[in-house]
Amino acid sequence: MKGLSDLKKSLNIIVCIKQVPATTEVQIDPKTGTLIREGIEAIVNPFDTYAIEEGVRLKEKYGGKVTAISMGPPQAEEALREAIALGCDDAVLLTDKAFAGADTLATAYTLSLGIRKLGSYDLIICGMKTTDGDTGQVGPGLAEELGIPHVAYVRKIVSLEEKCIVLEKSLENGYEEVEAPLPCLITVTKEINEPRLPSFKRKLLARRAKITLWGAKDLGGDPKRVGLEGSPTTVIKVFHPEPRSGGQVITGDPETQAEILFQKLKELKFL
Repeated sequence: MKGLSDLKKSLNIIVCIKQVPATTEVQIDPKTGTLIREGIEAIVNPFDTYAIEEGVRLKEKYGGKVTAISMGPPQAEEALREAIALGCDDAVLLTDKAFAGADTLATAYTLSLGIRKLGSYDLIICGMKTTDGDTGQVGPGLAEELGIPHVAYVRKIVSLEEKCIVLEKSLENGYEEVEAPLPCLITVTKEINEPRLPSFKRKLLARRAKITLWGAKDLGGDPKRVGLEGSPTTVIKVFHPEPRSGGQVITGDPETQAEILFQKLKELKFL
């Protein structure tokens, strides 16, 4: 099979990103069980910057277009402007009060509606997870909604041809090489690249860029599958674990500490 560059085909790449709190000190709405995002500094999900970078690198190598898409409140437009500053060509924000409170399943469904509205594509790239949810479920869930194959935890794109892509997928004790047909979805790890910093020219371009906004009526679909209503996951209770009490601080020279620890383990019948 001829390589993609030999065929002079332009790639149509979609990168999914999310705006997340810039801190781990977040509060939970006791009624909905969702994050309270108002008044908290927000950034592009750090793992998504690797997805953006990989999409831009593929565009630079093979030609084509990179479109960033996100679901979130109106302020998430800033994250999409940052994506444009980092090299994306276009950006789409799916924003509507109807989308609020979505879990990973409802989020994947909503994103699938937006991507279908965008039209044809060759490759969808996601970060392997988000820092606020930490589930890694949206990427694979999105692939299932679109009916395309997916490969998670990709650390390297080995080759890209007319109808398939060859990837290195990270495993616990190494990696495996995987081939997938196009179009497909991949989620990428931090090992795949080093994200660039935006140039001054790209920052100016991003500031003037028009962000496409689509709401629930624009996307269509089943209204019972979006937002809180479309989320089968229910947060029953949110709480901070009780601090541990007791314990013992062992002091003294190393030999004394070792002897005390040895005797303590014997008392507890671990030895």
